[in-house]
Amino acid sequence: MHRNRLVRWCWVLAIAGAIVQPQAQCESPVEPSSAPSRAILWRDPGDIRLRNLYYGPGGKKDQPEEPLTFLKEDSGGTNPKFDVRDASGTKWKAKLGSEARPETAATRLLWAVGFVSNENYFLSEIIVKDLPVRLKRGQELIGPDGEVKAVRLQKGPAAKKLGAWNWNHNPFKGTREFNGLRVMMALLSNWDLKDENNAIYADSGKAGVGLYEVSDLGASFGRSGDSYTNSITKDNLAAYKRSKFISKIRPNDVSFNFPTHLPFLHVFNLPRFISYSRKRWIGQHIPRSDAKWIAARLAELSPEQIRDAFRAAGYSPEHVEAYARTVEARIAELQRL
Repeated sequence: MHRNRLVRWCWVLAIAGAIVQPQAQCESPVEPSSAPSRAILWRDPGDIRLRNLYYGPGGKKDQPEEPLTFLKEDSGGTNPKFDVRDASGTKWKAKLGSEARPETAATRLLWAVGFVSNENYFLSEIIVKDLPVRLKRGQELIGPDGEVKAVRLQKGPAAKKLGAWNWNHNPFKGTREFNGLRVMMALLSNWDLKDENNAIYADSGKAGVGLYEVSDLGASFGRSGDSYTNSITKDNLAAYKRSKFISKIRPNDVSFNFPTHLPFLHVFNLPRFISYSRKRWIGQHIPRSDAKWIAARLAELSPEQIRDAFRAAGYSPEHVEAYARTVEARIAELQRL
């Protein structure tokens, strides 16, 4: 009796909390009038063994050229970010903090098997000219002479951003490629599946073609779901290694232990709790044939390529090896389906 009463009171408090909580920001799906006539999520990567996972989608030639000059601060997301221009005039978005390394490695693994991905590079240290006296976020990560350590630089898009795409409503739902992307999110443990973390860009030089990508992969390589602190949910080797990967195999489909349920106390932010729970289907009931299809693509990666993805993100040799072995173990699980 007392337990039931406690549960009822918890729900009353949760609903009250939801009333006073600010409403979640509206997602920005593409309006029907501006939606591209042809949508691309995945492109045949050809011989995957030839892909360079150290330099990633941009290759060696597109690396940022120092010196870098500050343009403006970006208040979006949870990690400190600001825009810079390099010596060649190319614009980059600098991301600091806990997401810089995992996002760099995750992007390369997605791109390796054919998914549309942005160009980014991890730099252990950069010097940024014309920084303001004080940034709103991340000032503690800036040195006295404009030096910034452990930063991911993402290249500005070559074409117009058309909007964000929705996990529930998109041109690919039910396709082999879309289901393969769902498996990749579980493989990477990228649990932050808000629609605003997805982007659609016009394909430069190709009228009416839209490129669909998961544009924010910073919540990768940690626990298989959100928790009370970012320290275990993003870029946490111990949490990534101990997280169960596949939760259930059935004759026709497979489910992953991803994304895991939010801890109970998150119910007091009811809008977020509901929004997060509605994304749990992404890791559930994926056709085994589609999971085996992406497993075959992943199996083409050499051990050296997988390690290059983590080397590119500035991990220590010990972390490179440990992360790579965990990814390889997950790929092997998929191959056994």
